[in-house]
This record gives sequence, C-alpha cells and structure tokens, in this order.
Amino acid sequence: MFEQNDHVRSEKFGVGHVLVADGQTVVVQFEHGIERCKNDDLVEVDSPQKSLRKEMWDVPLEVVTRFQAEAIRSVNDTWGVLSKSRIALLPHQLWVCRRVLEAWPARWLVADDVGLGKTIEAGLILWPLLSRENVNRLLIICPASLVDQWQARLRDMFDIRVALYVSEADTEKSDFWHTHPQVVASMQTLRKDSNERHDRMLESPPWDLILVDEAHHLNADEQGGPTLSYRFVEKIVEANQVKSMVFFTGTPHRGKNFGFLSLLKLLRPDLFDPKKPLHEQLPFLRQAMIRNNKQNVTDLKGKRLFFPPKVTSDTYTYSPVEDRFYEMLTEFIATGKAYASTLSSNDQRTAILVLIAMQKLASSSVAAIRRALKNRHDRIQSTREEHSKLLLSYEELERNNDLDELNRVEEQLAEKTVALSLMVDEEPRLAELIEAADAVQTETKIEKILSLLDERFSGRAVLFFTEYKATQSLLMSALIRKYGDGCVTFINGDRRADGVIGSDGKIKSITEDRETAASKFNSGDVQFLVSTEAAGEGIDLQNNSNTLIHVDLPWNPMRLHQRVGRLNRYGQTKQVEVMTLRNPSTVESRIWDKLNEKIDSIMQSMGNVMDEPEDLLELVLGMSSPSMFREVFAEASDVPPGSLSKWFDEKTARFGGEDVIDTVRDLVGHCSHFDLQAMSEKIPKIDLPALRQFFQAMLKLNSRNYEESEDGLSFKTPERWLGTPAIRRNYKKVIFDRTADKSIPSERILGVGHAIVDQAIRQARESSASVTVLAGSVLPNPMLVYRVVDKVTSRSS
Repeated sequence: MFEQNDHVRSEKFGVGHVLVADGQTVVVQFEHGIERCKNDDLVEVDSPQKSLRKEMWDVPLEVVTRFQAEAIRSVNDTWGVLSKSRIALLPHQLWVCRRVLEAWPARWLVADDVGLGKTIEAGLILWPLLSRENVNRLLIICPASLVDQWQARLRDMFDIRVALYVSEADTEKSDFWHTHPQVVASMQTLRKDSNERHDRMLESPPWDLILVDEAHHLNADEQGGPTLSYRFVEKIVEANQVKSMVFFTGTPHRGKNFGFLSLLKLLRPDLFDPKKPLHEQLPFLRQAMIRNNKQNVTDLKGKRLFFPPKVTSDTYTYSPVEDRFYEMLTEFIATGKAYASTLSSNDQRTAILVLIAMQKLASSSVAAIRRALKNRHDRIQSTREEHSKLLLSYEELERNNDLDELNRVEEQLAEKTVALSLMVDEEPRLAELIEAADAVQTETKIEKILSLLDERFSGRAVLFFTEYKATQSLLMSALIRKYGDGCVTFINGDRRADGVIGSDGKIKSITEDRETAASKFNSGDVQFLVSTEAAGEGIDLQNNSNTLIHVDLPWNPMRLHQRVGRLNRYGQTKQVEVMTLRNPSTVESRIWDKLNEKIDSIMQSMGNVMDEPEDLLELVLGMSSPSMFREVFAEASDVPPGSLSKWFDEKTARFGGEDVIDTVRDLVGHCSHFDLQAMSEKIPKIDLPALRQFFQAMLKLNSRNYEESEDGLSFKTPERWLGTPAIRRNYKKVIFDRTADKSIPSERILGVGHAIVDQAIRQARESSASVTVLAGSVLPNPMLVYRVVDKVTSRSS
C-alpha cells in the first residue's frame, strides 16, 4: 500500500508523488497533471529524504546524468537551443520559441519580416511540444506552392514527419483525419468543402495545434465579408476543434483595421473585436502578436546580420520596330477604352481588365503580349469564354493576394475573353498587331540584360524575376544562346517552360519542379535562374547568389519587396544587389519615378518617428490596396503629360498617408518583439556540443564502449534503447555539431529530437538516483538540485 507523498513511477506517466491512497487505486500528481492509477501499475521509488538515510548512496554517474537530463530538458523546452537542426540558431528565433511556449495552450500571430526563418521558428516551437506530448494532433495549413516545402524542411531540419494531405485519400471509408494525427495541407484545398470534407474534419478529435502560414489570406472585409480561407478556420475555431494556434505572416495589416482585427479575433476572441476601434485594443497586442525586423536581428555576439539591399537602375530604348509595335498597341488600347465606354457596366469592367492585362504583358516583353494576341486571335472565331467567371476569379485572387494565380488569370483575360469584343473590327486589328510584333526579332531589353551580365555581373550567379512565362522563355533562350545549354533553370507555377530555344536552334519545352530548380541554383550547378512570381514567396535562393535583376516591374511595389526577399534572407552572407530596367520614354517609367519618390518620402516620414524605417516598408505596402496601384499604371497613359504629377498625387493620396504611418507606428510599438540587450543574459550560451559529455556518460552507464575520432562518435546501441524503428543497432561517426559540412547526412547529427538522444534523456530522467558523493576536487561544496514545475491553469482576459 502507498501513503500520501510517496514517490512512485508509472510506466505510462513517469514519476510522481501520491496525493491520495484509497484502497486499490491511488491519486498521483505527475508532471503533466493528476491521474488515478491502480496500485499494481505503480512502483515506489526512493525520495531524496529516504535516499539520504540509506547506508549506500547512489552511483555518482547516475545522479549526475539525471541532473544533466533534467537541465537539458528544461533549457530546451524553454529555448530550443539543443534541438536537432542543421541551421545555426539566432537569438530572435530562440526568443520567439520561448515567448510562444511560456503558456500553453497558446495563440500567437508571428509577423516577422520576410526572410527571418519562420520554418526554423516553427520547428523550435514544435520540438518540445511533440517530445513531451503536449501536441499529438498537428495541422499545418499553407499555400499550395509551399506544402512540399513545409513537409521537406520539417523533416530535413528537425526530423519532424508530417503526412501530406491528398483529397483522394480523404473518403468516408478511409477515415483520414482519425488515422493521420500530424498533417500538412494546402489552404486552397481545405477551404473547399468538397465531398463533405469539413464534416469529417469536425467529427475527428480536436487539433492540439494548428499552424497557418501566409495567414494574411485569412481576410475579412466589412462590406465583402470573409474569404473562404477565413470561413474555414473560423468554422474550426467555433466548433472548438483546436486548442492552440500560431499564425505566420509578414503583412498582418492589409490596410483595413477591420480585417486586421478579424484575423486577431480568430486567435484571441477574448481580446479583439473588429467592430471596436483599433486604438482601444492596441494594449492587448503584446499578448497576441510578435514582430521582429531584419534591421534589429543579430547573432549572439550582437553582430547585425542584414543590411539594406543596394538598388540600382539602368535604362534601354526601343528599336524602331519595337517603337512601331508599341505605338500600334497604344492606339489599339486607346480605341478599346473608348469602345468600352459604350458598353454596359459589367461588360465595360471586363473589357477594361482585358486591356489592362494587355498593357501589363506588353510592359514585360513583346514576346509576352505576342503570345497572348496570337492565342486570342486563334480562338476568337472558335470559342467564347465566360468572361464573368474570369472577372470574379480575378477579383477574388486580387483580394486574396494569390500572386501566381493572379498573373495566370491576367494572361487568360487577354487570351480567352473573346465573347466580348474589344472594339469594332477587332480581328483585323489583332492581325495587324501580330504582324508588327512578329517584325520584332530582337528585344532591346533582353540585349541590355546580356550586356549587363558582361559589364556588371560577370561570373555571378544571377536571379531574374519576370511576371510572365513568355518573357521567361525569351530570356532563357537568350541566355542559352550566349552561355550554352545547362546555364539556366526556371521556376513557374506550371513547372514547364514552353518555346525555349536550345543552343541547336530547336524550340523545345522544359519541365522542372521548383525544388529541383532551387537546388541547382543554390548549389551552383546552374549560373542563372529565371523565375515568375511562383518563387516570390516561401523559397530560399540565397545560398549561392546575391544578385537580382527585375526583367519587368510588376504594378505593385509589394511584389518587388517579396522578390528581393528570396535573396535578402537568413543565410545570405553578402549585401544583396538589385537591378531594375526601364525605358524612360514610357509612361510606366515615369509612374515608377513618382512612386519611388513617394516611397522615399514615406521612409523619411517614418524615420522621423522611429528607427530603421526600411524594415517597415513591407507593413506600409501591405496596407495598400493592389487595385490602387493597378489603376495608377493603367490610367496614366490617358493623362496629359503636363497634368501627370497632379493626377498622381491625387490618385495616391492615401498611400503612405499620416493615418497609415500612425497605424504602423502603433502596431510596431505595441506588439511583442525581441530585444537583445534585455535578453542577452538570459539566452543560454550553449549548443549541441554541450550534449556530448552527457551522451557519452549514458553509454558508459549502459556498459557500452564507444570509439571517438575527428569524424565523430561510433558505438553499439544499448539494448534498453532499442524497440522503435527509428533507432539503429549501431551508429557510425555521429556528431554534435549543427554547423557541420552540408555533405554530412542529417541523420549523423545528434541533438534533442533525435530518437537515440531522446532515449538517453528519457532513461536518465526516469532514474530514481538522487544522492551521491563526489570528490572535493570535482565538487568542493555540497549542491542541492531542485526541479520546479509550473503550470498555467487559467487565463483571464
């Protein structure tokens, strides 16, 4: 029989102490909580007091390793510094982990600047939660283009295995949501309630944790209502199907307080209400929102890791045949706009969108607009597409900021909306334009890029960005012509580049998935990578390059910021150099001049009220309506040159106004953020090598010899640690070093989270050894070690 305060061990729950003993069962306080256990399921262990009274004290190594294991568990649960990861951890990442894990369950919006390592932060948060089983059911929701990346990075960096959600596997008979406790899924897929998917999700056990990447897509508008993505997550929250949530986004505020507060309400309905004024709720931000800026990020020694990119611009001029084509296209668009004014409201909007799409394609390259014109001309007699469906799709994608799909729809608008004529006698006018486009055999912009590669960027690995696939193929063909086959790869949403001309002069199609393309570019297997906006979010391209050339300029400065973020991110060792190209004779170029002047003015205004205003540009751009930028570029050609400045100022009056600057200042001032000066003394100055001595001692305790060499540690696994498929019988040349050469396989790197290290820690923590004696040369004074456990049992608003 057990008595109150007896120390006991349960095979299922670990070590605890008896609260109440009443016959056949015992109420025990374990670390995770209180359990009622059968007497037969418990074994009494000596308390430290009983151990002190024993004639023989415990084996020194057992006591020391137990204390070490508790310290390892404590420091890693708080900071994540000993987690298995190939990435060198930064102070702000460790702090985000600590902040989120301070109280559990947790609800946080992590709004770090782009490129600060959100996947690493997610992994650091997940490791202790998974290892101590606070989280068993995990759902990661992200854009479709990032699903594979999340799965791969969590596996490669942290050895966290999550199942990929596939609609075909989710049927009534398969019981997917019960049988897959840890899942990564596309938001575009989950938000659609296909084949009663949502009912099956809501009938499954609640999620311990849901992570949402690019959470700004969870948007709600005061007039237009919530997006499908918002409704989906809201449905899960309202059904009490989730305990903890962490949202990641670099642009939490999209220009409207209602949308921002609606996002926060999903996380903390006890604190935020979109129907109430923002200023009343700002004091609560520190409890729900984290934001760290690039310019404040340092290593543990306080050295800054990011610097503002060096942005330069160069110009080119059209050849006579290009001039002729663009003059004809300008006249075509002006005629189209005049014709559109005679149409009904809905048809007029559609026609204008088609003409705007043509303008954007033409600003990219003749090749881009030529492809669209030919496709439109070919189809104009044989098919009539539903223009209203494309219009709705365009507006929804623009609202959701789904960049790659938005560009795809723009191409479709120019090609497919043939049910609506753009003008009287459109077909012959298209034929004339196509003939003029065919006369352009060489595009001066592309030739300018080739000369810049010789003059400015010789021998460098260069990342190119363009909005459209035709321009992508055009530039790839030019690079192959100059540098030969194998010099370039590509990324786009289709994973296919058509119309590429090889070094043999033959036209071909090339297929490549974005992960392979990124790997080739990062490893130096190819010198150039030409990407569409498909790489604008969520992919790292900084390992081997610090040079970016904008082949075209999207009609939204936010896109430029996202493009640069592919290189100017954690792991970049050089200042990023960015080149833009413009033809100064075009209206578009003059608009960009004015837009850049305004952005400089905004930065100056913010510099007057806060440090490092460059960091806040992303927030300001994120608060600006994409339709405002589109209208500025699309309508500028209709404005007389002498009135352009006045018209531009009126059109962009709300962009970066005082209300925007005030909102940005309030958000940054009230949210939680890392402060190296305040936290430097608290962050543990240890890393994976600190585990080596403990691990070697555990091998000795299990009567296992080991071989130690410059290449690492080799040993035969103790029998006690075997029993799970993840643990091998023998290990060769394992190391405790996350900075090891990349050629060393990840499985050779040991840390908390590696199955065999976790087994060693588990064995040491389960030991009842608590009292021993050490030589005075080792321990000159007595030492008492306590383990203190606290728990948040309630949370007030």
